[in-house]
Amino acid sequence: MLLFIYTLLLFHQLHTKAGNTVCRIMGDPQYPLFSKDGDITIGALFPVHSIETLPSFEFTKKPQLLSCSSVYLRDFRLAQMMIFAIEEINRSESLLPNVSIGYRIHDTCGSRLSTMSAILGLMNGQEFAPGRRCNGQSPLHAIIGESESSATVILSRTTGPFKIPVISHSATCECLSNRKDYPSFFRTMASDFYQSTALVYIVKHLGWSWVGTVNSDNDFGNYGMAIFLKIAQEEGICVEYSVKFFRTETEKLQKVVDTIKKSTAKVIVAFASFPEMGLLVDQLSIQNITGLQIIGVRSWITVRSLITPNSFSVLRGSLGFAVRKIDVEGFADYVMKDFWKTAFPCSQSKGNYSQYALSCSRYEDLLLLKNYNEDVPEQRYVNYVYKAVYAVAHSLHSLLKCKEQEGCEKGLTIQPQQLVKALKMVNFTIKTGDNVWFDSTGGAVAQYEVVNWQQDSDGSIKFKSVGYYDASLPPDQRFVLNTENIIWAGGRVEKPRSVCSESCPPGTRKAAQNGRPVCCYDCIPCAEGEISNETDSNNCKQCPMEYWSNAGKNKCVLKAVEFLSFTEVMSIVLVFFSVFGVGLTVLVAILFYNKKDTPIVKANNSELSFLLLFSLSLCFLCSLTFIGQPTEWSCMLRHTAFGITFVLCISCVLGKTLVVLMAFKATLPGSNVMKWFGPSQQRLSVLAFTLVQILICVLWLTMSPPFPHKNMKYYKEKIILECSLGSTIGFWAVLVYIGLLAVLCFILAFLARTLPDNFNEAKFITFSMLIFCAVWITFIPAYVSSPGKFTVAVEIFAILASSFGLLFCIFAPKCYVILYKPEQNTKQNIMGKQHLSPAEK
Repeated sequence: MLLFIYTLLLFHQLHTKAGNTVCRIMGDPQYPLFSKDGDITIGALFPVHSIETLPSFEFTKKPQLLSCSSVYLRDFRLAQMMIFAIEEINRSESLLPNVSIGYRIHDTCGSRLSTMSAILGLMNGQEFAPGRRCNGQSPLHAIIGESESSATVILSRTTGPFKIPVISHSATCECLSNRKDYPSFFRTMASDFYQSTALVYIVKHLGWSWVGTVNSDNDFGNYGMAIFLKIAQEEGICVEYSVKFFRTETEKLQKVVDTIKKSTAKVIVAFASFPEMGLLVDQLSIQNITGLQIIGVRSWITVRSLITPNSFSVLRGSLGFAVRKIDVEGFADYVMKDFWKTAFPCSQSKGNYSQYALSCSRYEDLLLLKNYNEDVPEQRYVNYVYKAVYAVAHSLHSLLKCKEQEGCEKGLTIQPQQLVKALKMVNFTIKTGDNVWFDSTGGAVAQYEVVNWQQDSDGSIKFKSVGYYDASLPPDQRFVLNTENIIWAGGRVEKPRSVCSESCPPGTRKAAQNGRPVCCYDCIPCAEGEISNETDSNNCKQCPMEYWSNAGKNKCVLKAVEFLSFTEVMSIVLVFFSVFGVGLTVLVAILFYNKKDTPIVKANNSELSFLLLFSLSLCFLCSLTFIGQPTEWSCMLRHTAFGITFVLCISCVLGKTLVVLMAFKATLPGSNVMKWFGPSQQRLSVLAFTLVQILICVLWLTMSPPFPHKNMKYYKEKIILECSLGSTIGFWAVLVYIGLLAVLCFILAFLARTLPDNFNEAKFITFSMLIFCAVWITFIPAYVSSPGKFTVAVEIFAILASSFGLLFCIFAPKCYVILYKPEQNTKQNIMGKQHLSPAEK
């Protein structure tokens, strides 16, 4: 208990001692460049100068203050715009009517060291009255700045614990969107996330897939480039190289230039701050590296001080995103007159100098700009400072409960966190027509203008607007680019190409090159049966079953349908021999009919001979059914007609063979065999043999008939239109039955070949059956192995060959005797009795 009481007393004593501590500045005070007292004070940090000179640190005497030189005109105009906006608000009767706003503007010299020093000087003030106590409160209500993202990060982290709102006009690093790390940060310009996205839009829109990237080695460049690289990869854009450097790193700069010089990419995306870009352009022009299409960002793309005769040779035709150019009414006149009279310290009499101005020597370089205002129309950032100042004013207006007639309540104490909360809710329209509000990250809506570096006929350089990017619009309307108005790198009117590999035309596919980015590939022709009908296709598509790729491999066309048509040379030859066979058979039939009463015709069973000739004619004709496009009826007809006609033919030959055998049997004593195998029995035998084949064909057609079939297995590039057998058993049953009859006929004829007769027909039947069987035995392997229409041609050839074999072997000897040896066409000669004596006869 005593320990607890003692602890409470100790804390109370420490608190009392701290509350009575006298405030004093450690070291020399930091004086603002411009300042004015008011009821409410807004601080600002601008790099009005760009070169910082460090004092000597000898540690033998007190270090001197940092000195700055080389006016950075853009940020000098921003400081002027802030003063202009504050003066305008102070004159307003509707906005903070009875409250005056003061300002303190510090110069950061574009240096992080000077930035930190300026921040502390801005937050602490410059002087303290003797005996003044520390209350832990900053004299500032809000801070406008900084211009660069890295400096703004330093500013926001320093002011963060005190909850002082920071409103930046151009710090666009995406890192600042983190509300956890920067809860009191706001900006009137959009995050670089949108600018990086817009850069991908423009590169992809212009068809460039092979680019190099350069960025400043600071928060602005590193975060912006990281976003660009991520989105570019998702969109299929390849980066040949990605290099970075900071303005003080001369060795890294030289390496960057060497990398650009060796590269093959014709497009460079430069996500750099103005100082880095100026150094890079100088080195590129020194080494005469020109003709590269540079895509820039808002930090340097419209900076006129970057334009020199040497730099234009490098940057001519550059494209980039710039913030919108909006003229603030009255600002141009203020820059020339009122600023120098009222806000510039050295314009006053010596006795009225600001207490913070040690001497007018620090303003000498600024006085040189007193009569210069040619750059004012091109100033694009002043509007964003204008918005920032008015955002603070509107927030204070709501916190001070201001009313137009009654004024504002001056006695209220505004805490920084109250102003932060009010800024989150602010929503108003300024006189330029722009609506001002902050999103959940403290940023504004992204609205960029696409500008192109062009040269007028008079030699002057202009930033011509050729498009825009507006994130507030629907995705398909956000980006517009008028390519016909663009002058490209080097002053060319033709868009440069920047690809690692040329586009693969339709009919080919991309094949990635090992170890290289996806944009580097070889173009491989599609395989047979595959197509690609678009440029840069990753894969070839397989054509549907009935289609095949054309010669260009870019279109699927119907496969050529192959069948044995009547118009082909091979078909014409086969038709000729078929018709020739029919004609020859008819001539033989006519000859036999005219000589029907001669012994040679009578001796060979004229009825079976005529039936055989008729069946041979059908055999020749049935070959024609195999030619032409297969149809359902033609498929059934060709196989059944073939089977039946050939069985009829072989049956007739078999009948003739049996007649020969029976005739010789009948000559034996007591034999009456011919009584059982007379003309009627011969007809019945032929009919019976044929009916069996007809029955087989009927069963075949009933159970599983042949049908047209598109064979796509044998040839990939064409369809064989053929007759499928339906039932293979039926087909082979037809062939086997024909073969059995042919073998039986051959055996019987072979047995009868030696019978004593001068004109034994069995000899010719034996030979004809030998040819018949040889043809059909060789047909089987040829039929199985022949592709497409040649299968049908082989079958027709077998039909014709076997038919001609039967015709010539059986009837040719008889026709020869009838036509050329009529003296042998006698009964005696046929019976082998032409040399007998008259008595024997």
